[in-house]
Amino acid sequence: MGRRARSRYGRALGALALGAALCATSALGGRASAASVPAESGAPKPYAYAEDDTTVEGTASTTNAALLEPGRTYRSSIGEGGKLYFRLALDATSNAYVSATAVPGPGAAVSYADGVKVSVQDDNSRRCSSSAAAHFGASESPRPLAAWASREIGPTKYSCQTAGTYYVVVERVGPSGSSASSSRSPGDWDLELGYVSEPALRKAGSTKAPEAWNSASPGPLQGDARTRAGGAGFATAAPLGEGVWKDGISPGQTLFYKVPVDWGQQLYAGAELGSSTGGDGFVGTALVVSLYNPVRGYVDDVGCGYDGGQRAAVVDPLPPVAYGNRYALNDRTSAVRFAGSYYLAVHLAAQVAGKFGDGPLGLTLRVRVEGAAHAGPDYAGRADPRDVFDAAAGAAAAEASGGTAAGGAGGAGDRATGSGAAGDPHMKAVAAGGLGTGTALVLVLAVWTAVARRRARGWAAAGDAATPGPPAAHPVLPRDHKAPRGR
Repeated sequence: MGRRARSRYGRALGALALGAALCATSALGGRASAASVPAESGAPKPYAYAEDDTTVEGTASTTNAALLEPGRTYRSSIGEGGKLYFRLALDATSNAYVSATAVPGPGAAVSYADGVKVSVQDDNSRRCSSSAAAHFGASESPRPLAAWASREIGPTKYSCQTAGTYYVVVERVGPSGSSASSSRSPGDWDLELGYVSEPALRKAGSTKAPEAWNSASPGPLQGDARTRAGGAGFATAAPLGEGVWKDGISPGQTLFYKVPVDWGQQLYAGAELGSSTGGDGFVGTALVVSLYNPVRGYVDDVGCGYDGGQRAAVVDPLPPVAYGNRYALNDRTSAVRFAGSYYLAVHLAAQVAGKFGDGPLGLTLRVRVEGAAHAGPDYAGRADPRDVFDAAAGAAAAEASGGTAAGGAGGAGDRATGSGAAGDPHMKAVAAGGLGTGTALVLVLAVWTAVARRRARGWAAAGDAATPGPPAAHPVLPRDHKAPRGR
């Protein structure tokens, strides 16, 4: 092979290697419009919407309301005091879950009671479930807020049981709880809407929630923390397995993570804000940790103050994931009704910057998943999106990105728990398909070298590919204050 031919051949293979690396980056990052990046000083990264979000306009009346389809996410916006309608076409067997994530603009001023509310109504204005509202609460710091509502089919329900046209109502609420009230946060808020369809069971079961479960907190999870960069939205949430993880977070920033939790398993999670190297003062609710279920439905949140010393916010123990939890009277228990990825949204109040600088501050996450996974309910069909209740897929993603679904961070005190995926050869194959960018590049360059040596026996092609590691005036409230949700 001549020198000129070898040069052209080398350039072609180089382009192939670069293309494969970029594909690996895309596969690992997920379908989102902003990548998961480590926290840096300066302005927080904008909220990351899914790349395949469809833009849709809400209407001020049910007439001409845009149709939402299951399994898809949508992007919209809502003005001050706004009330928007969207349309659903539902059958008489499936459960429908709709979420709305409100995203105020950068630097928006928000009050304790400002927020967003969602409801599903039939064509006679009857609500299919209680309206769920999410508020900024004591932090009074603008951040993405998600609220949800549902239409459920079942013997304990008395309305919205027939096929037909239904409406999603999204309202921007203020201090009085009314969409018509004046808010301190002028201007439009962006919205990301999600719609998940859950099939009926093949055979009806008990309509009672499990009554007994272990509500004791386990011992603290130990071990060296591994670095994991949080995402900037639900679509880019960073997968976490059981273990200790570290990141950095700047004032005003919200980081998203997702943890696979299978049927029968319990999730324990908390976040710790590291001590500051400078500054002085106290912020009443500085760190807020919010937990959402696989349909982006609110489960719980917890907050803590900050005075420059390390502080922790730990979510109270949750019941094991069970289909029957939906029959519980307690909203928190009722929300833990699906297997799949549970989302942790960690927010650092913007007010922290005025007392301790722009950051970032150190963030430590401790995640434990207890209990052996078991088979899920016998659905008569498929959910839409198809893998929304598939914890095994989430476990494979966590493993492929450097974590484990169970087994901890490799330090003392880490224990394996049945994840339903770790020992499954099919899941190992899925994990292999989620190789990181550096690994994919090393493999491509290995093939490059082998082909080049075969084509030109006297020509040696060497290439090194380094795998880059992950980068390293408001109320004064109690340390573990929980912001009320106004549900």
